[in-house]
Amino acid sequence: MEETAAAHHVDLTVIAFVILVAVLAGLGLMRLKQPPLVGFILAGVLLGPDALGFVSTSDENVTVLAEMGVLMLLFFIGMELSLKAFVATLRPALLIAGGQLAAAMAITFTLKAISDASFAEALILGFIIALSSTVVAMKMLEDIGELRGEPGRIAVGVLIAQDIAVVPMLLISTSLGGSEEIAWASLIVKITIAVAVLAGLLWYLGRRPKLKPGFAAAVEGNVEILALGSLAFCFAAASISGWIGLSPAYGAFIAGLVVGASTLRSPVIHVVEPIQSILLVVFFLSIGLLIDLEYIVANWQLVAIAAVFVILAKTILNVALIRLAGLPHKTAVEAGLSMAQIGEFSFVLAAAAYASQAIGGDVYRLALAVTAITLLVSPAWMILIHLIEGEARFGYREFREALAEIYEGQVENVEDLGFSLKVRGRALRRAYRRRRASRVAARHRPEVLGEGKVAGE
Repeated sequence: MEETAAAHHVDLTVIAFVILVAVLAGLGLMRLKQPPLVGFILAGVLLGPDALGFVSTSDENVTVLAEMGVLMLLFFIGMELSLKAFVATLRPALLIAGGQLAAAMAITFTLKAISDASFAEALILGFIIALSSTVVAMKMLEDIGELRGEPGRIAVGVLIAQDIAVVPMLLISTSLGGSEEIAWASLIVKITIAVAVLAGLLWYLGRRPKLKPGFAAAVEGNVEILALGSLAFCFAAASISGWIGLSPAYGAFIAGLVVGASTLRSPVIHVVEPIQSILLVVFFLSIGLLIDLEYIVANWQLVAIAAVFVILAKTILNVALIRLAGLPHKTAVEAGLSMAQIGEFSFVLAAAAYASQAIGGDVYRLALAVTAITLLVSPAWMILIHLIEGEARFGYREFREALAEIYEGQVENVEDLGFSLKVRGRALRRAYRRRRASRVAARHRPEVLGEGKVAGE
């Protein structure tokens, strides 16, 4: 009895310490104006077996809670989905999401042609790269005040399309493993049923008023029943979906759509959001636990090159696709940058594919490392690009003005390279001095206004 009590005491101490570290890491990242989930991932890395060793990746409780977090995330996405807004952005969202997937497949199958990667590995890596993080993207757009604007509407439409695509991706990823021949006919039937049910449900819910359950009035003000009932509905739908051969995540998303189209949507979101937040913390902690630091240290060049390539490629591709969809440059840059990372569902895909032996251990560890790094650096990447773009626009304008002033009254001898370089150097120095003077003036301007206001009073 004493040994059992001591074991429970140790477990509770470890749990309390893990929660404390996660909260502190989340708060620290919030202070740096980064999404707190980045802190949760870092906390998982710190507490994992490759660092302090407080939590093991074999801990079944952590795994179960992390999987529940994934289900709750899809349930919540389904509830928050505005059918009218999604339908309004459906065409550009499908075009952009389809382009992302096609480009990712082109990259991974090109790598397959020059390496010994298998068909399954190329396909699943394409799925992983194509996805972006709904949580991170929405947080970054909210921070810059564009979540409710056009960039936010486009990005959310694309992210929802990606989240819906996770369901067939999971079915394919888990079906490609093992040495047995793939039952393509059965797989196609499952995907067709899943897509048909989802399309039919979206069409049905979008054409009718809010669903009003008969028990809505009785439970609307009861927080306990709403919370328990919502969780039961989510997990029941996930269980049924898994039992009939589809993904549990698919059932959770369908359950979210149904609740979101009912009159109980607002009260359910209010009571479920704290539960979802706690489970998501565990999910992102579990991601940090899965990251193999020894693999990253041993293969840091490969991991760094892959991460930089993914962020650059996704940024350029996203902006190009959004522009091709007929949207303005500002919208393309804001929405494209917000989706430059690999998403949280890529972890789920990688884990499912690895468990079914569709991908090998090295590919699995590389996918986890690159996904985690892109999630970690994505917010800083958006800030950096905004800074560079702003500086470039201002600097180019100042440079052109200085160049015009220096050339005024003169005829440029285009064949005199030395003269041309000398003039451009003078223009750059003049533009730099003006930029520095404008910064000094901007710093002192509030003080002058403040003094003027005091004097006027």
